[in-house]
Amino acid sequence: MSSKAVSNTKRPILPGATLGILGGGQLGRMFTIAARTMGYKVMVLDPDAASPAGQMADVHLRADYTDHAALRQLGEACAAITTEFENVPAASLIELAGHCRVSPGADAVAIVQDRSHEKSWLAENGFATAPFALVYSEGDLRAALADIGTPALLKVARFGYDGKGQARVTTLDEARAAFDAFGGQPCVLEGFVKLEREVSVVLARDDAGACALFPVAENRHDEGILDVTIVPARVPDSLAQQACDTARTVADKLGYVGVMAVEFFVADGRLMINEIAPRPHNSGHFTLDACVTDQFEQQVRALAGLPLGDTRLLSPVVMVNILGDRWHDGGPHWDALLAHPAIKLHLYGKQTARPGRKMGHFNVLDADLPSALALAEKMRDAL
Repeated sequence: MSSKAVSNTKRPILPGATLGILGGGQLGRMFTIAARTMGYKVMVLDPDAASPAGQMADVHLRADYTDHAALRQLGEACAAITTEFENVPAASLIELAGHCRVSPGADAVAIVQDRSHEKSWLAENGFATAPFALVYSEGDLRAALADIGTPALLKVARFGYDGKGQARVTTLDEARAAFDAFGGQPCVLEGFVKLEREVSVVLARDDAGACALFPVAENRHDEGILDVTIVPARVPDSLAQQACDTARTVADKLGYVGVMAVEFFVADGRLMINEIAPRPHNSGHFTLDACVTDQFEQQVRALAGLPLGDTRLLSPVVMVNILGDRWHDGGPHWDALLAHPAIKLHLYGKQTARPGRKMGHFNVLDADLPSALALAEKMRDAL
């Protein structure tokens, strides 16, 4: 590790310095806005010329995440570097760590970017999950189905998100067909649970191990994509506290530094970890308008070695995702949405709308949570 990297881990990185981020989607865009608001310069590495984060950055490096020359340029220009998605090659993070501070670290990312590694790590560390079996070849399917039962979900171990790379299977033939459709790549077979609801905890952890947790969020999905987030989650206080305690323990055991999210299933009154996201999370977008510190400012603070911000909830809030499906017949009806002064709209600057693509979100704030939810659902339909 260079002397620059060593020094940056010992003292805060202050405004005026350049921060880097691997990935240029909406999460990178919101990180960039937060960093620039706080007085930092930002360099984004993303191959997409129309990158939402690249539009807002001081410098946009258009290159692949394994491009050694681009990584060297990024590492030499930046005081610290983070990521906006989990599929950055761990080797690239290791390479960058030779130049400057990098968080989260490659070891933690390598675990959670692969479902098979993540599920095994969770089981080895005593965390409850839905039943699962690892599938590395077609020959593993029969034993996996016998162990897990049907119906079940077959999920690719890498690069699956928002319902992509997974298939519901009820027979061995269906499992074989799905495995073939996934190109025979490693998978995880997950058993179904009696799902009551889904919740998540977004937190930040610093170098010293201090954690700041945002309020527990309740999430509703549509075809595998997050649709609505309700905060505070409508669960017993004891369950919310257990979710926070478990998320903190996950971060501690990973030695994680930065912002992360832990998603849970609530089944038969019990919590089971669904997955870990080593980055800010879609279910944390409510923090942009409803908390003292939002998850992206928190990402800047953790990366720069600053004290973590106050995560207090200022108002009950409901977040609604806006997908590309809404761009038809003239596009979304923004006038209906913006007629309400307690609604906050966030669009991501994406040039092309596609079904299922996250184009933006809006937050509805109200002191009465049921009223916020009712308005959020009304506006979602009005769009």
